[in-house]
Amino acid sequence: MEPKKEKSSTESDTPATTNAIAKKAQQLEQKIKKLRMELEQKTSSKEKKIPAPSKKEEKKIPAPSKKEEKKIPAPSKKEEKKIPAPSKKEEKKIKAPSKKEEKKIKAPSKKEEKKIKAPSKKEEKKIKEELEKEEPKTYEEELEEQLTDEEIQNFQIEKMDMEKLTNKVCDIVAKYETDGMLQSELWKKLKLTSRDGSRLALKLERLGIISREKILEKGRWTYKLIIKRTPVSTESIEDAPCLTCPVEQKCSLEGEISPLTCQLIEDWVLIEINKSKK
Repeated sequence: MEPKKEKSSTESDTPATTNAIAKKAQQLEQKIKKLRMELEQKTSSKEKKIPAPSKKEEKKIPAPSKKEEKKIPAPSKKEEKKIPAPSKKEEKKIKAPSKKEEKKIKAPSKKEEKKIKAPSKKEEKKIKEELEKEEPKTYEEELEEQLTDEEIQNFQIEKMDMEKLTNKVCDIVAKYETDGMLQSELWKKLKLTSRDGSRLALKLERLGIISREKILEKGRWTYKLIIKRTPVSTESIEDAPCLTCPVEQKCSLEGEISPLTCQLIEDWVLIEINKSKK
């Protein structure tokens, strides 16, 4: 029989020693972590202690002088030349739109333009009627509805020469030319009531002597009178000496009796000028 081999002391102690070494290693790691934490805390506290520079300290930091600025040289021409301009090939890459691309962006066709139609005459009339309904009617508009065409055309003012009155109206309104004149101002000049003046304006419009334009004046609807044509008047030649001249048959431009040298005509013209000045 062979004698039994005894276990060596080194073989029996190995597990215990490895556990002890592992524990020591863990303890060392924990210590290292603590030390790192402490270092981090110290460094962060030091950073906090470093305050930002005050305004006085900022003022102490001087701006660079002109000499120092001059020391910073601008780029030389050679350095500028090193930055190359884009080549022709690169420029060609940035292409303008081709004709095909331009054709794709089409202008609206005639058919499409026709679809966007302007309002017809009937539609325009409807729009005008709607606008007129919204606006309050003027006194003249009410008169037109009440009076017939015959009543307007045969309108007369008692104890007044209507021919002279129409001539006066034309003379006054003609001075304002295409700008026209407010009818209320005209009635004041002629000392007419608004009732008579409005009827007279309607009559003159029917005769084609004036035109009336509806306007808003100081928040009220009224009419502006514009001259269309001046009526023919014999007033300017009523007192002419030629109408009753006894030698009118002998009068001629080259004869002894001539309008160029007639004293009667000269006197009449001077009288008419004085009348117009008054």
